[in-house]
Amino acid sequence: MRVPYEEMYNEFVRVLLKYGFDKDKAEISAKLYADASRDGVYTHGLNRFPKFIKSIHDGIVDIHAEPVLKESFGAFERYDGCHGPGNLNAYACTKRAIELAKQNTIGCVALANTNHWMRPGNYGLMAVEQNCIGIFWTNTVPNMPPWGGRDARLGNNPITLAIPHGDTPVLVDVAMSMFSYGKLEVYKRSGRPLPVDGGLNKDQQPTKNAAEILETHESYPIGYWKGSGLSLALDLIAAALAGGRTTRQVGELPLETELSQVFICIDLDSLPDKENIAANVEATLRDMETSTPVEEGRPVHSPVRTWLRSAATIWRTVSLSRMRSGSRCWHCKGRCAV
Repeated sequence: MRVPYEEMYNEFVRVLLKYGFDKDKAEISAKLYADASRDGVYTHGLNRFPKFIKSIHDGIVDIHAEPVLKESFGAFERYDGCHGPGNLNAYACTKRAIELAKQNTIGCVALANTNHWMRPGNYGLMAVEQNCIGIFWTNTVPNMPPWGGRDARLGNNPITLAIPHGDTPVLVDVAMSMFSYGKLEVYKRSGRPLPVDGGLNKDQQPTKNAAEILETHESYPIGYWKGSGLSLALDLIAAALAGGRTTRQVGELPLETELSQVFICIDLDSLPDKENIAANVEATLRDMETSTPVEEGRPVHSPVRTWLRSAATIWRTVSLSRMRSGSRCWHCKGRCAV
């Protein structure tokens, strides 16, 4: 079943208003969820929304809370998320990091005591819309063993890197595990095997069965020992900058909350060679995509093309459904008929 963007967005708004959000916050949060699904990231869009509502029921999320400035060090600021909605906290901190970057060339905001931020790629796209490089990451509850270990001691600590490139920005949005837990849920529901071994089953054997990995919480780190080290470093830096909890300390809580996050933006408009930077990005992408494919007819993997293909698929689906209903295009906010 395919749902038009505006219908999904309006339903998100309706539910959020029902749970006590004010109109402005409901609309921002709904857009972040709907945009994730529009771009094909269902795991952190529509599929994640029921878990968010449950977190309100469980008292994890304070819907009225907003980030509070704790300390300011020029281009670097620390905030307390006050257990507020993770995506709204992240949205506010991204906006502030962009503002600091416009003032100082670089801006860094660190956030403690926050909740799951949903799809981090949303914040990367916010940065590139302002011609900023965006570097954002979060820690998580322990959900991944260190390389060579059997017990979850590390978080899969997602990171997003976003680089402006006209209408087709470079967007890398990855967890430190081979597959995010949201993606594992997708494979479990579909019954399909993972394309590569994603972790260990209860017999300590490599497996492509997502359900087995969800049972053991023994997901492989990306790059094996390298991903293990990266996860540790991201966790320690986030906690240090935010003055917040490490993954180990988050794991001491009954549920995943009080996370530490970092939002860094770099304003390319402030740099004297911004035209040369843009030309180098374009030339590098073109060069990478000329690599001979391993499989004929299958393009080389690109952090530009991958998410654009997902968005294009959703666009075609929404457009067709709207043509059948005689409605208007969500992409241009009704300025054209489809």
